Amino acid sequence: MKNSTVPPQTVLVVDSETDFLDWVRQQLKASGVRVITETNSANAFKIFCLEKPDLVITEMHLRPAGGLDLLAKIRAESPNAMVIIISAFGTTQSVIESMKLGAFDFLRKESLPFTLKVVIDTALKAAAELRAASPTKPALTVEQYRDDIVGQSEAMQAVFKMVGRVAISDAPVLVTGESGSGKELVARAIHSYSERSKKSLLAINCAAIPENLLESELFGHEKGAFTGAATQRIGRFEQCHGGTLFLDEIGEMPLAVQSKLLRVLQEGEFSRVGGNATIKASVRIVAATNRNLEQAIASKQFREDLYYRLNVVGIHLPPLRARIEDIRLLAEYFLSRIANQQHRPLLQLSEETIRVMESYPWPGNVRELQNTLQRACVLATSDVLLPKDLPLGQVSAAAEMNGNGTSPVVVDSARHPLSIEQAAGALFSALTREEGERELLPWLEEDFTRRAMDITGNNQVKASKLLGITRATLRKRLERIGAPGTSGEE
Repeated sequence: MKNSTVPPQTVLVVDSETDFLDWVRQQLKASGVRVITETNSANAFKIFCLEKPDLVITEMHLRPAGGLDLLAKIRAESPNAMVIIISAFGTTQSVIESMKLGAFDFLRKESLPFTLKVVIDTALKAAAELRAASPTKPALTVEQYRDDIVGQSEAMQAVFKMVGRVAISDAPVLVTGESGSGKELVARAIHSYSERSKKSLLAINCAAIPENLLESELFGHEKGAFTGAATQRIGRFEQCHGGTLFLDEIGEMPLAVQSKLLRVLQEGEFSRVGGNATIKASVRIVAATNRNLEQAIASKQFREDLYYRLNVVGIHLPPLRARIEDIRLLAEYFLSRIANQQHRPLLQLSEETIRVMESYPWPGNVRELQNTLQRACVLATSDVLLPKDLPLGQVSAAAEMNGNGTSPVVVDSARHPLSIEQAAGALFSALTREEGERELLPWLEEDFTRRAMDITGNNQVKASKLLGITRATLRKRLERIGAPGTSGEE
């Protein structure tokens, strides 16, 4: 049996101070990392091209060219290169420029005695993940979709079939589903495939317009109908005569407006606010809600007769967590659309990233997936999105303040641990504040354990994965610190 040895990962450190380079070399002596040092930026670039190190750590102020110039050249040569900029003077401009050019991180030299090994371990782990990532080839591109509704699951196929059936009629349609599931996209598809497609599709959010203005918005008003009505106004019904009117959040419509809407559905006519003339309009109504309208009827918040008028045909959109097989397709579609809109290279997903996305519950549904990928594309430092690039279930450190008015240590999510700077700051603060006489590691262990349990909803399996320990170790720790933790479901 042959012995296979894994070559050590290589770190190139560039700094004009030889004493600093000696210190770095000494710090990493027992870490199993191969360290190459250089004082000249031109030579450093040649070494990079020759050695292809896993990580480059470079000082801002170098000769003959500065660290930012070296960063730009390295990233041009290798777009996925891991480069960390360090400086004794971290100005706002230098930090922003570094990240703009694709730096993995920017660190002040004064923090390195606390963070050097953690920094390198984190960066080398990211580099290894990137090398091991197997980018997936998109199944479909944005050009292959006529509409923005994407899905291959049985649930979505049923939705598409229903859209095709109702598109040929003028019957009112009620679309139900959780917020962010794509109800307006269904309304647009119904209009697009109908004989009304050459006319207007207008949308109005019934929850976003004050009650005293909603009636005017829908049906228009005459000059002088109320204070501020200086001119006659044509309402949405008149504007989309022959077309389709999408009434979003119909469950929030005031009862008085519901009565007038019912008349329009029954008789096809209405009057402007403050007017006597009867106006006829041929308008196809598609309404949507994330509320249970039957419960609203029981509590006298929604008219039963209007409900049955609207719900001639009902289409229910399943939440994203109920159609996991659509997540990959949706993600690839959004990445393709982002690349087209922003005129940037198409980013790809690793298989591990897809597994992470498919295991996340997506409480914000398709809208959350889209926003997550948009943010990931903005902050990505490579052409392959890894799990660490996805801001899933973030907890904002700024949203929670401790008694001293400073931000506590916060773990963003099960896939987004503390950044290096946050961890270093937490350690430094713990050592220097008044309660610094407390043992640091037990305090951090308890704090991180409690936060991991909070983030995962007291799920021991997920919390143990987040903390990097076994479930048995987590149980013992929970017993020791007296924290609750009963759930063990995956």
